[in-house]
Amino acid sequence: MAYIYESTHIDVTPVAAWDALRDWGALDTRLAAGFVTASVIDRGDRVITFFDGSVVRERLVSCDEDARRLAWSIVDGPYLHHHASAQVSDDGNGATVFVWIADILPATLAGRTAQMMELGIDAVRRTLESADRVVDTR
Repeated sequence: MAYIYESTHIDVTPVAAWDALRDWGALDTRLAAGFVTASVIDRGDRVITFFDGSVVRERLVSCDEDARRLAWSIVDGPYLHHHASAQVSDDGNGATVFVWIADILPATLAGRTAQMMELGIDAVRRTLESADRVVDTR
């Protein structure tokens, strides 16, 4: 089994980051715009399309409001086993530390998965920081 860990600092409040992370159906618009190009809810699962055209079905495992942690599993696609989680916490100065962890089988997919997670967490940072700077002119 391969263990992959990504972490980034995001210049938004943990409350704002958690609100976007926990919005299960809005991955493509609120959390990882550009990295995920479509996100559709189908019988509770999230079917997502990535920028490279690949598609996976994700099943929500848990949503812990107190810990600000979301866990899911890819239930189809190239993996024999896939379990991931993302969690947001305060960096001590009011901004966010965003952590994304995945455990996968087979381990031969670790390199490609790590590359995708690196691109994904960069998209999360950009998306959240951009959303935080949008001014409502209504």
